[in-house]
Amino acid sequence: MTDSIRTVSMVPSWTETLIAAGIPVIGRTRFCIEPSTQVKDIPIVGGTKDWDWSRIESLKPDLLVLDKDENPHFMGENHSVPWVATHVHDIHSCYQGLSQIYQTLKPRLTPNASTHLQNLIQRWQKVHQTPKASPNWTKIPGLITWVQQPKETIKNTFYIIWKNPWMIATRPTFIGDVADRLGFQLSSPPSEKKYPELDLTTLDPATTLLLFSSEPYPFHKKIDDIKQLGFPSAVVDGQAFSWFGVRSLVFLEKHLSLER
Repeated sequence: MTDSIRTVSMVPSWTETLIAAGIPVIGRTRFCIEPSTQVKDIPIVGGTKDWDWSRIESLKPDLLVLDKDENPHFMGENHSVPWVATHVHDIHSCYQGLSQIYQTLKPRLTPNASTHLQNLIQRWQKVHQTPKASPNWTKIPGLITWVQQPKETIKNTFYIIWKNPWMIATRPTFIGDVADRLGFQLSSPPSEKKYPELDLTTLDPATTLLLFSSEPYPFHKKIDDIKQLGFPSAVVDGQAFSWFGVRSLVFLEKHLSLER
C-alpha cells in the first residue's frame, strides 16, 4: 500500500470527499472549490464538461474520477489513464458510487485512507436506512434566509435551480432524495426530465413554497427579484442539497440527528 496514488477528479463532490479521506488529488475542475484552503494549490484541468487533456496527461494520474451525470460519457474513453465513473442520482447510488471508488482504489490505499472511505460508506448506509423526517415549515434544513414565510398550509414545494427559464430539481434526483429524506417531498410538473422548466403562472402562490438554491444560480444574491414573485419562498444552501459526497452526508446526519 502507498499514499502516492495520484487522482484527478472531474467531480466537485468527489474532489472534496477524496481530500477528506486523505487521498491525494493532483488535478481538479474549476468547479472543485472545496475544501477551499486545500484545493487552491491543485492544478485546474478544465470544467466538468470540458477539459485540457494534455494537461491531465502531464500530471501522470493513476486514476481519473468521473460521474455519468456530471461529465460527458466520452471523457473516460480513448486514452490510457485508468478511470472510474459513478452514477449518483439518489442516496442509494451515492454510497454505491463511493463503494465503487473505494474498490477501485483499494489496492493502493493506505490503511488510514481505507478506513476513512469505509467509514463514509457505512455512514451513508445508515442515512439510507433512517426513517424520513417529518416536515417542519418553520425550520427548513439548509436555510440561508426566508424571503417570505408561508401563511397557509403548503401543498406543493418546488426546488428552483435556475432562472430564465425557471428550472427545478424533481423527485428522481439526488436533490429530490435529500429533500424527501428531510421530510420535504418535492413537487414535479408532468415531465420526463429530471430538471424540467417550470411555469410559475400555473401555481397557487398561497399554498406553494419555492426553495431557491444558492447554486448553480446565485439566488442568494437575488433576494429582491424573488420578493417580486409573491410566493412563500426561501433561499437554501445548494451545496448541502446537491454535493453528494461528504458535505451532504454531514448535512443529513445533522438534521436526522444521527450519531457519528
